[in-house]
Amino acid sequence: MPGINWKEIAAKLPTAKGPEGFEQRKKLFKLFDPNGNKFLSLAEVDKGIRDILKLDGLFDWKPAIIRAFTAAKNIHKSKKQHGDDFIEWSEFRLLLCYLRQYFELYEMFDRIDTSDDRRVTLAEFKEALKMIQSWGLKIADAEAEFKKIDKNGGGVILFDEFCEWALKHKLDLEDDDDFADEKI
Repeated sequence: MPGINWKEIAAKLPTAKGPEGFEQRKKLFKLFDPNGNKFLSLAEVDKGIRDILKLDGLFDWKPAIIRAFTAAKNIHKSKKQHGDDFIEWSEFRLLLCYLRQYFELYEMFDRIDTSDDRRVTLAEFKEALKMIQSWGLKIADAEAEFKKIDKNGGGVILFDEFCEWALKHKLDLEDDDDFADEKI
């Protein structure tokens, strides 16, 4: 998605820990929770990204949304019957932080995946080495690094594998809004 407006995304994902951020999140959570059950399903989060946040371009980035949802929903163990499969209020700020983080990771992945098949081949990875270096990691042996990332040995790097690797190496897009991972 060329021309991502990272400032707009940051403004629509209120992650600040102070009273202002708290109030913004409270209103946003209510909008994301149309049935008022105090739980958010993946479908409600998905719909909220499109209809409430109006981040239409990012709505199609399902792998990033799913990763963020999964990371956030597993933070607190719920005592409620279905709570561990949903986002609760206590996990909502983290969901917003994770959405921002995984949107950035998906943008990186998408730039490397020039064939747009949601998989990175060795050839695409080698072609992206200079770009990856601009994100903070110089790779000496592309084939060895590729094999480390390709955990399942499928011959391609999947988004989940890329995320694990990129987070481990603290990769950072050079043209984003420098979202601080410490916010999480």
